[in-house]
Amino acid sequence: MYKIQTLNAISPVIYNHLPQESFTVVKEEAAPDAVIVRSASMLEMDLPASLLSIARAGAGYNNIPVDRCTEAGICVFNTPGANANAVKELVLAGLLIASRDVIGGVEWAKALKPGETSVAKQVEKGKSQFVGPEIAGKTLAVMGLGAIGVLVANAAVHLGMNVIGYDPFISVDNAWALSHAVQRASSIDAMLAQADYVTIHIPLSDKTRGMIDEQVLAKMKPSAALLNFSRAELCDTKAVVQALSAGKLRKYVIDFPTEEVIGAPGVIAIPHLGASTPESEDNCADMAAKQTRDYLVNGSIRNSVNLPACELAPAEKHRIAVIHKNIPNMLSQITSQMARANANIEHMVNKSRKDIAYTVVDSLDELPADIVETLNAVEGIIRARVVC
Repeated sequence: MYKIQTLNAISPVIYNHLPQESFTVVKEEAAPDAVIVRSASMLEMDLPASLLSIARAGAGYNNIPVDRCTEAGICVFNTPGANANAVKELVLAGLLIASRDVIGGVEWAKALKPGETSVAKQVEKGKSQFVGPEIAGKTLAVMGLGAIGVLVANAAVHLGMNVIGYDPFISVDNAWALSHAVQRASSIDAMLAQADYVTIHIPLSDKTRGMIDEQVLAKMKPSAALLNFSRAELCDTKAVVQALSAGKLRKYVIDFPTEEVIGAPGVIAIPHLGASTPESEDNCADMAAKQTRDYLVNGSIRNSVNLPACELAPAEKHRIAVIHKNIPNMLSQITSQMARANANIEHMVNKSRKDIAYTVVDSLDELPADIVETLNAVEGIIRARVVC
């Protein structure tokens, strides 16, 4: 019986993959086998020795201490693409409200009262102050062509926009999904000067933090609008606000309000609604639960942010999974320990990701009770466990 702890309210669709006969799902658990989390911060949390995996029901994972998890042999998952359509739809709304002052017009209309002239006449007289351009025929620059970026780019093409995309690390699947009408830029600089709108769809990391800075903003048209539905920290907020104030940027639409942007001229702050749809929450929860189950029950890894991908069929009888450093002589040490246990290796898979490797060994022979302890004593092995 696996124990799953949820740190946020999670859609009940998780029970499609975590049936009560094999999994106990609770909010409070001192020794969970796995955690499913949405927005709760785990950065300062103690990681119990029992914890095997953490699944983030969403794409971003900056609320999880990934480095500590890797050192402890804890697999961290996210759910890329599960909320992509929800975010795409809000980005399209962002394009429209960055063009036409719909929000200002709605607020103005709320205050209208019949007086010397009717409300209808006041509307006709005052509506010109909220006029804005159409997005058809304008140029959109999409920074990052992952699951969300591809959907945004393709939708913008269908809306009649000229779309330029940049992503030096685009996956094969996303490249196939991208519309042929999207122009591929060779660099960020190559597309910024052309863009009427720039939308960011890049993961936050130490390398990307603050990447939209004064130098990048200076390469954009003063009439351009910047859309940030990824993470606030991708932009140098001070530089963005200064660019708006100086007339070097027209609008900044952000889904992550901070003290620095609230009330700043030219800022449209949305209260983190990108993935806030029931469909998105269900999709993220479903993927997180499936990945958790497959890892606990079979040792399979898909969409991990710290361990190599390794999709496995169910074991025929016995299976050991070993997370270890990606250094020479590790496989021979693992197989030597299996030989000492008189366990013949039926099947073995080895995958690596930078400094970390993952080896799965199947055997038809009974495994000794101390096999995990023996393997964990080998230098370079981070964590071994008997899957089944």
